[in-house]
Parts: sequence; structure tokens; C-alpha cells
Amino acid sequence: MKVKYVIYLLLIVGLGGLIVYRINANAAIGQSARPMAQASTTSVKGIVLQPRKFDDNISLSGTLEANEQIEIRSEVSGIVKSINFQEGSKVAQGQVLFNVDDVELQAQLSKVKTAEKLASENERRAKLLLDKQAISQEEYDIASADFQSASAEVSLISAQLSKTVVRAPFSGNIGLRSISVGTYITPTTPVAKLVNTSKLKITFSIPEKYASQIHEGSNFTFRTSDGSKDYTATIYAIEPEVEIATRTLRMRAIADNTDGTLYPGAYANVVLPLQTVDDALLVPSEALIPVQNGKKIFVAENGKAKEVDVEIGARTGSEVRILNGLSAGDTVLTYGVMALKNGAPVTVELEEPELNTAE
Repeated sequence: MKVKYVIYLLLIVGLGGLIVYRINANAAIGQSARPMAQASTTSVKGIVLQPRKFDDNISLSGTLEANEQIEIRSEVSGIVKSINFQEGSKVAQGQVLFNVDDVELQAQLSKVKTAEKLASENERRAKLLLDKQAISQEEYDIASADFQSASAEVSLISAQLSKTVVRAPFSGNIGLRSISVGTYITPTTPVAKLVNTSKLKITFSIPEKYASQIHEGSNFTFRTSDGSKDYTATIYAIEPEVEIATRTLRMRAIADNTDGTLYPGAYANVVLPLQTVDDALLVPSEALIPVQNGKKIFVAENGKAKEVDVEIGARTGSEVRILNGLSAGDTVLTYGVMALKNGAPVTVELEEPELNTAE
């Protein structure tokens, strides 16, 4: 029995020693690993937030249109007698552009004038006879009506005759003609386009959420597809309602084109200013990390990365305006943030922020 108890005692002592050994070994491993973990920091880049002046703009697509534009046509049918303009030239308001042969209308006018003269004489005689009570009032009324009808016929033919001379309704540039002398034309025959390009209209639409910020008289800049020069335009007309299908508000502006460098139908990149903020906080786009309920940003605080939820506003090509969540003087981490965790130790290399305006 004594041998049995001795064996049990030895087993208990050995097991206890093994447990103590393992505890001491694990403690030693933890102590050696802790300095390594404390020494492992992440190198990142960042900027110190400073309030800056920020032009909050939106970029829109528009189309240039002629201030005035029509397709020249004749109101009467006939043979083109003469053409009095050069293709691609400037014409003045009231200038004769072409004439339609009026021989038939002149003959008709001569005929109706003769009838008018005879009706006038008959009306005069009937008046004298009526005064002498030689005819009835009804007979005089018939003679008077014949005279008035003949006079109306003369006015009608004269009006048609005046339409054989086609004049420019406004000053502008006339395009390529599609007729020649001797061409038979009708009111459906296009002759040439007349365009006034001294001023150009720009038509574009803005999202409805910006509607209250834009008014008639607002100025903006735009560029054409070559992008070599900024032009200025002024809004002069706004639609009274939002288009339901697109939820946009259509408006039109006017721009000076006295130098003739702009052409109707061209694309215009409109940069519409909404407001100017003197103390805006801007961060690079790459600093933003999308999360389920919005965006977050890491800032450096006491040598560690701190996770901050932010509310964003307008964007530029490379930056985003922060509306809530950050303050001036915060160090925002911009590069190497995707692998960071809240509270991770970091070493920050500071950079200078870029200067941009909103798009």
C-alpha cells in the first residue's frame, strides 16, 4: 500500500511541475512578443486640415444655339428671277436676297385695278341716282359692295406681288443656297439658312436640388470641346417647372460672340457657380473609406489611427469637401489607410494639400 501511495504522490508532483513549467514558458513568450508588437507601426501619409476658400461649382453639359435662326423660303411660287446675296456672307436686315418672277401677278394686278376703277365709277353713279331717288337703297348697296370687293382684290394681288421680293428679316450670316436663277420654287422649297451669331444662346438643365440657388441674371463660364478658352454667359430665361422625367430644370443663357469664334450646335461645358465658401475643409478623395452608412476617415491622434465618420459635400477632380466630422488642424491620413484599424500605431509623413474648385 505504501508503494502505491508513493507512486500517486510522485505523479501529482510531476503533473504540478509540468503545469508550472508551461505557465512560466507561456509568460516568457508573451513578454518577448509584446515589445515586438509595440514596435510594429504603419507608415502612412497625411495632411493637416486648413480652412480654404472653395468655389462650389457644378459642371453641366449644354448646347450652343444661334440667337436667331431661320430657313429662308418664298411665300409665293414662281421662277427665281435674281439672287442678290453671296453664300456665306453677312447680310443686313431688310436687304433683298432674291426675287421671284412677278409677270403673272403684275398682269393680274392690272386686271383687278381696271375692275376696281369701273366699280368705283359705278358706285359714284349709283350714289348720284340714289340722291335723286332714281334707284333703291338696295341697288346702291350692290354697287358699293362691288367696289369694295374690287378694292380688296387689288390689295390681295398687291400683297402677293410684294412677296416676290424676299428680304432678310434680321442681320446675320447667310449659308449655302440650294437654288439658282431659273429654279421654280414653292413655299416648301428651302433657299438658305440665315443665322445671327453675334450672340449665342446656351441651353442646359440643372438638377432640381440646385434650382433655388440659380436666378435670372446669374453669370457663369463655359468652354467648348477644344477647351482652350473660357467664355462668359448670363442666364436670361428659366423654365417655370421641373421636368418630371429627368428631375431637372431647363434654362437658357446668352453669350457674346462678336469675334465669331463660337458656332451654333457646338458642345458647351458649363461651370455653374453655386456658392463660395471661405473656410471649407477639403480632403483627398483617396482618404475616404466607404462604409455601410456613409464614409469614414482616419485621423492621427497621439500616434495612433482614429476612425471618424464624416459627412461629405461637393467634389472636385481629386478632393471632397467635408461638412461634418472633422475640424481645422486635424491630421487626416491619406495614403495607406485601407489596411488600418482603429487604434493602430502610425508614423505620418505630412504632405501639402492641392488647390481645386468644385465640379
